[in-house]
Amino acid sequence: MKIVPLNTLSHYLQRLTEGKLWLKVIIAMVMGVAIGWLLSPSIGWVESSVSKSIGDWLALPGNLFLKLVQMIMIPLIFTSIVSGIISNTGEELKKMGLRLVLYFLATTVISISIGLFLSKIFQPGKYLFESGAFYTEDNVGAENAQPSSSFVNIPDSITDLLPSNPLASMVSGEMLSIVIFTIIVGIAITEMKDDAAKPLINLFYSIQEICMTVVSWAMLLIPYAVFGLTAQLVSNAGLESLSGLGYYIIIVLLGLAIMLIVYMVLVSVLGKKNPFSFLQKIREVQLLAFSTTSSAAVMPLSMKTADEKLGVSSKISDFIIPVGATINMDGTAIFQCVSVVFLSQVYGLDMSLSSIVLVMVTILAASIGTPAIPGGGVVILASVLQSSGIPSEGLMIIIGVDRILGMFRTAINVTGDLTACVIFDRWSRFQQSKGMSMLKI
Repeated sequence: MKIVPLNTLSHYLQRLTEGKLWLKVIIAMVMGVAIGWLLSPSIGWVESSVSKSIGDWLALPGNLFLKLVQMIMIPLIFTSIVSGIISNTGEELKKMGLRLVLYFLATTVISISIGLFLSKIFQPGKYLFESGAFYTEDNVGAENAQPSSSFVNIPDSITDLLPSNPLASMVSGEMLSIVIFTIIVGIAITEMKDDAAKPLINLFYSIQEICMTVVSWAMLLIPYAVFGLTAQLVSNAGLESLSGLGYYIIIVLLGLAIMLIVYMVLVSVLGKKNPFSFLQKIREVQLLAFSTTSSAAVMPLSMKTADEKLGVSSKISDFIIPVGATINMDGTAIFQCVSVVFLSQVYGLDMSLSSIVLVMVTILAASIGTPAIPGGGVVILASVLQSSGIPSEGLMIIIGVDRILGMFRTAINVTGDLTACVIFDRWSRFQQSKGMSMLKI
């Protein structure tokens, strides 16, 4: 059974990279900060009610962009994963699937460990805690708060991953359950006869074409979205409140930089490729991911880059890229880990060793199920805070700088997917050469 690969739709995104979208985004962000500062009540030029109303209108393109991406995310990921499964034989999928899951789990554990180590060593929340800005009577004795045990019952958690109602999972955005359902459907299609499967395959390609058309429309809004959302943020929160989070931003970016180094080591040791050449070849994908803050939206360009520039087999990239865009969120895991420890320090909570272990397990599960959309990391972070016994109001602190951090962590997430493609492509070629050697003997 053959299906037209998603990378053939990359022409929708190619003109964005050629038009230097990343540069337009940075310029829009700087202008947004300037306009937001002029509109902020601290300047006194505009009344607070008028400033809020103007901010809401400025944020309209950003809200439309988020809704458009969220609208097509599930059908795009569904059809892409099914396409990747169909393009692989059953035996290849069985061998690669288990190793891919173990690899993604290993890199996620590494990313969480990096985030935990940095946040414990540098204590980014200590500055805001000492300022007393977030200390209230509700926090008195909060250090004795116990984290939720929602992840303790492991058998029930595993059972809940299999959706009893796939449509309900799609409506509620339970991405991990959707991925599992999609994989089951894809494997089932491989068991069908070609004549029966062909109409479904044509339908999936048509859906992909529709999704990428909508994505191309959404991309036109990106510079205006970044400008408007940044202006609204600064006008509401003030420039001073954002500057107080600078230490926290530096720690997250440091963690992402260390994870990038880990990827380069993996590319060199396991992929047997020059890491600097690897970075140069994937630069366009990283810049587009930085601009869009959505790893799902850049999947076609990621596949094309893996196939044409990295020399990865299309069978490998067609399966790994869609799955990785959904469950391989190392950059998001670092962000969530640092954020949880940061907020616990802001509120003066002393996390015990058992609480830290539970947080790591929670982040591991949450990062796997994080939607590959702008702001998805913050949405999932709410459940992590709840399970950690940290006031969910702390999200308001994080939201202020999420747009900036989202750009960097999305670029790291996409880099992780392409790293996996290089590693598993070499492993697949090694297995094939080993099999040929056995046949000769």
